[in-house]
Amino acid sequence: MRKERLELSRLSAPAPKAGASTNSATFAVRIAKPESIAEIAQPRHGNNRLAASEKAFLVAVNHYENFPVASWLAPAPLRSAIVAIYAFARGADDIADEGDAAASARLEQLDFYERMLDAIERGEDPREPPFAALCVAIREHALPFTPFRQLLSAFRQDVVKSRYASFVELSEYCSRSANPIGRLLLHLYGIDSGDERARSDAICTGLQLANFWQDIAIDRDKGRLYLPAEDLQRFGVSEQQIDGGTCDERWQRLLAFEVGRTRALLEAGRPLTRALPLRLSLELKAVIEGGLRILRAIDLAQGDVFRRRPKLSRRDWAAISLAAVLR
Repeated sequence: MRKERLELSRLSAPAPKAGASTNSATFAVRIAKPESIAEIAQPRHGNNRLAASEKAFLVAVNHYENFPVASWLAPAPLRSAIVAIYAFARGADDIADEGDAAASARLEQLDFYERMLDAIERGEDPREPPFAALCVAIREHALPFTPFRQLLSAFRQDVVKSRYASFVELSEYCSRSANPIGRLLLHLYGIDSGDERARSDAICTGLQLANFWQDIAIDRDKGRLYLPAEDLQRFGVSEQQIDGGTCDERWQRLLAFEVGRTRALLEAGRPLTRALPLRLSLELKAVIEGGLRILRAIDLAQGDVFRRRPKLSRRDWAAISLAAVLR
């Protein structure tokens, strides 16, 4: 999983780390001095706690990928919990993706995250970041542990797996790398319908896939390929062709197929917007429209994601704003 914005940040934002990516549409805001959200998302008292929470919220929104609903439209009473979830997810994701540590060392650190979850579940109070703040959030909002464990499972998979045989296999990965975030947010908003969970899953998976197709070239440079092998075979595309950035008719047909399937997922999740409070509904509409616009950009480029990474134009932003209000 990766942490660079899906090119949906409306305001000027700090440059993402090299090779990072995102699959959520987060509205990022410039921060003069970026800091670790794990360090500044800890429980505080009074106004200091609120200030730290809001500062951490800005950092988290700017950097982490898998929150389909995360901006200043989020209610203030929920922000500290959202920050705590962000900090946990981003910290574990960085272990899997960043730096030069050996796979064994990364897995050992992820096991430590798992042990901290176990400690919180036993009623213990970890003091170190990001677990102290996460402990507070879990207890204040009765957050379930399963989504956090699913995220860790996906991060472990990132360490050891770089290819996917089928779309079913890739979707199963997304069910642990992306969908748990949406489900945690639904829990925070008191939404527990099976239909709404399914719609949230569709949006989260769709955003993750849109990011994969947007960043094929970036991921290839890292030795990763999220295009299912069965689809490569079906359309007659080889990994060597991807290495060469060859955008022929076969490649164009492959990308059109993946984009179409991803677009259908985002549209399938759209009815979730009607179950949310107004401000969150507007945010989610913008997120969905942003993802659709990225897919449209890939289509307009005829699948050529090698020479220029698809991103949003000012015209796209105008369309996103309008769609959030009217759709």
